[in-house]
Amino acid sequence: MEDFRKSVVYQIYPKSFYDTNGDGLGDLNGVTEKLDYIKELGADYIWMTPFFVSPQKDNGYDVEDYYNIDPRYGTMEDFDRLSAEAQKRGIRLMLDMVFNHTSSRHEWFRKALAGDERYKNYYIFRKGKENGEPPTNWESKFGGSAWEYVPQFDEYYLHLFDVSQPDLNWDNPEVREQVEAVVRFWMKKGVKGFRFDVVNLISKGSFEDDAEGDGRRFYTDGPNIHKYLQELNEKTFGADRGIITVGEMSSTSMENCFRYASEDGKELSMVFSFHHLKVDFAGNEKWVLVPFDFQKLKKILFDWQSGMAEHHAWNAVFWCNHDQPRVVSRFGDEGKYWKQSAKMLGTAIHCLRGTPYVYQGEELGMTNTDFTDISQYRDVESINYYRILQERGLRPEDALRIIQIHSRDNGRTPMQWNAGENAGFTTAQPWIGVNVNHTAVNAEAELADEDSIFRHYQKLIRLRKELDVIAYGDFAPVDQKNPQVLAYRRSYEGHTLLVVNNFYGRPVKWTCPEDVNGFSCVLSNYPDSRTEKEMELRPFESMVLYR
Repeated sequence: MEDFRKSVVYQIYPKSFYDTNGDGLGDLNGVTEKLDYIKELGADYIWMTPFFVSPQKDNGYDVEDYYNIDPRYGTMEDFDRLSAEAQKRGIRLMLDMVFNHTSSRHEWFRKALAGDERYKNYYIFRKGKENGEPPTNWESKFGGSAWEYVPQFDEYYLHLFDVSQPDLNWDNPEVREQVEAVVRFWMKKGVKGFRFDVVNLISKGSFEDDAEGDGRRFYTDGPNIHKYLQELNEKTFGADRGIITVGEMSSTSMENCFRYASEDGKELSMVFSFHHLKVDFAGNEKWVLVPFDFQKLKKILFDWQSGMAEHHAWNAVFWCNHDQPRVVSRFGDEGKYWKQSAKMLGTAIHCLRGTPYVYQGEELGMTNTDFTDISQYRDVESINYYRILQERGLRPEDALRIIQIHSRDNGRTPMQWNAGENAGFTTAQPWIGVNVNHTAVNAEAELADEDSIFRHYQKLIRLRKELDVIAYGDFAPVDQKNPQVLAYRRSYEGHTLLVVNNFYGRPVKWTCPEDVNGFSCVLSNYPDSRTEKEMELRPFESMVLYR
């Protein structure tokens, strides 16, 4: 069994990956058809966002039935075939488990609303305040109150997300048993990885008003969170050393992550944290236009690298997913230095301590959408904020510009397979528009080009398998205050890796703070990079030096 520290996970958003039945939506058979592509890239695991039965109010993160495949993605036979074909290629499947909440259409919630006390206790119902207000002033992550009134009970239920996503009551042991049964069901199907959605929100603290915020401090990393994760581990995936797990940790603290992802293996293999992807926000506000704060980006990445290593805990390292804009548009350059900047960003992440995640199309340098009208967007959050920003006084064109930069749909446009119609994604009208640059940016073109972004990602994945220093080495920042260069050192058993990245589209003179003798350049995004004490780094130049 390969060590997960040497592994790389490829994330698929099935709806936008590949459509085999001509309905404009990607499907499970589409993933099966493209397994050779993922094998060629070199990824070990495929994480797929949820494809369970769902009304799709939140793109499948509102699960109606944890045991069945939504017909729009295919059948259980399709899943079994995907699983068998992936296994033949040495690729393992990682499923996305949403256990903080269910869909309001889940049978448990329907029974709760019918007055069945047993199932009401699967969720969190509370009486309102005497003045007729909800139980607390907590806000939903999607805007508005986190409580929904149910007239027949004269009570409210908690939904930290959409009103159609009632939170489960993990303090009820029966709920925990139900969740464990779901995990065991998929383990029996041969699943070797689990991603747990917003899992650090499952243990609620005290239900009281938040005088200084939106309530998140009362339910984030809550009082029983470690106990519940240890129990889940013990009764399910902990029995199989070959299974890897990752927790999506919303607004978490590093101190909690030391425990979530400790190498004692009692909770999870690794964690996703998102602090480094808020460096182009103003404070915590996403819907603004500000340049990204490079020093802050470095500080967050480096603090997490050093802190997690010191406490023997493991990170998932990534730039992109289905909820984030495309990284080459965000921190790189879509124009003149598109190829160099996309390669540099890949190098910066893949040589860190942690398991790298590649999001579909990232390995091709796919960019943000080219949408010019709000009617082209599908993401509920983007459409809501387009309205909210105008209510705050912005002109429509300024509101749209902010959506264009930050919308989750940037990561959700169809995978660009070739230069043909609809980028080879579908023969029908795709569910969301295809980026016009697919004529230049596509898998077919990059597979034919030995100098492509795809080939660079392939090399990065291979390097992690070949050089133990990448998987097991310790981490040290280099020249941390430099306003233009992100550099760090990894060392392990007499092997050293020095990773140097010019983060900007202008050259910079850089003096290596250590002796460069004996170092050779094992990977670069320019054909003629040289290892010298005094270097002139070209725009977005990136080097991996090894000794």
